[in-house]
Amino acid sequence: MEILLLFICVLALVVIDVPIAVALGLVAVTAMVVSQGAASLPNLPLVLYNGATNFPLIAIPLFILAGAIMNASGISTRLIAFASALLGFVRGGLAMVSIGASMFFAEISGSAVADVSALGSILIPAMKQKGYPKAVAAAVMSSAATLAVIIPPSIPMILYAVMAETSVVQMFVAGIVPGVLGGFGLMGMAYWFAHRYNLPIEEKFQWVRVWRTFREAFWAFTLPIIILGAIFGGVVTATEGAALAVVAALFIGLVVYSELDVAHLKNAMIEGGVQTAVVMLLVATSALLGSHLTEIQAPQKLALAMSELTTNKWVVLALLNVLFLILGMFLHSAAAIILVIPVVMPLVKAVGIDPVHFGLVVTINLGIGQQTPPVASVLMVACSIAKASVWEVTKVNIWFIGVLFAVLMLVTYVPVTGLGLVQLFYR
Repeated sequence: MEILLLFICVLALVVIDVPIAVALGLVAVTAMVVSQGAASLPNLPLVLYNGATNFPLIAIPLFILAGAIMNASGISTRLIAFASALLGFVRGGLAMVSIGASMFFAEISGSAVADVSALGSILIPAMKQKGYPKAVAAAVMSSAATLAVIIPPSIPMILYAVMAETSVVQMFVAGIVPGVLGGFGLMGMAYWFAHRYNLPIEEKFQWVRVWRTFREAFWAFTLPIIILGAIFGGVVTATEGAALAVVAALFIGLVVYSELDVAHLKNAMIEGGVQTAVVMLLVATSALLGSHLTEIQAPQKLALAMSELTTNKWVVLALLNVLFLILGMFLHSAAAIILVIPVVMPLVKAVGIDPVHFGLVVTINLGIGQQTPPVASVLMVACSIAKASVWEVTKVNIWFIGVLFAVLMLVTYVPVTGLGLVQLFYR
């Protein structure tokens, strides 16, 4: 009952437009004072500091900065040019270019919002110019950007791994197959829309153009090879890989392409700093609420109550899917992970669900949440760029959400989809 009351209080504050981080902090401090008295207050700064200084969390600002540098240094435009040369001969090829470019950008940024902001500002106007309905253009770009939280490296996966005390690298590996399946599924849906609206074929396939754009984008292609190769090869940790991403992006932007000047670098650093501050403030204030929930043994009580209802892990997964699909409609992925994961992990372990499997299920759920109003952070950015109403885009986007939901069901009930590579390389 206390867990439900705390959650309702947080939601009530969020509904009246109190920032989520502030809402978490207010509810946590109030609950601690009521249950433990004012004597608990001197510990608050220490809890806040410890919550925000967990070593794996350093990867978050670094991946965000790497993505911002990519966007400012011309890397994104070269990736789009290559994808266009490769897929432009297919009807609706520009939509597939958007999806393909998003899949590649996801391998560096780890952020769906960064993905849709960087690529959408180029590709959505281009699709509209080619005759794509603006709702279709926005829906394609929005749903494709969500692949950034499934394909490694993924910021929500890093947060989950920290909260669940599991391996970041194994989470990254688990996301590879579902991310690729999601990408091809979205391309299939885009192809269906292309025939429905008789969308144009961009250009004939030409090996000469493919080779030219590949050479121009060659150094951009080395980024995921360097980053993910070093992480999966055990050469660096995920956090060190994030630092490597920044160094590599700086080198390519400054030395190779020579398009990253001081002004662009300054803007990229400011953008990365602002995005980081939002996430890290959430992490710090959530540590307060987590500390209180631990004190009152809330996770253990929830696990006991649920286990009395059912011990079937597939039923538990179904219930948790519903929970996170609903949460995704109202909370950003970072907030949902930080608020809920510490509470449900004892239940997950008690019924025998693999933490990496569950983390992948959570990540895809919250990726879908980025597409479902009222919050729908990624969808809102796409709609803003396309100058289309949320309802108009959602009527088209529901078909692309259906693809992501099919991937979610496959991952949930056929665990080898995500865990196959993890078991092959790490277990």
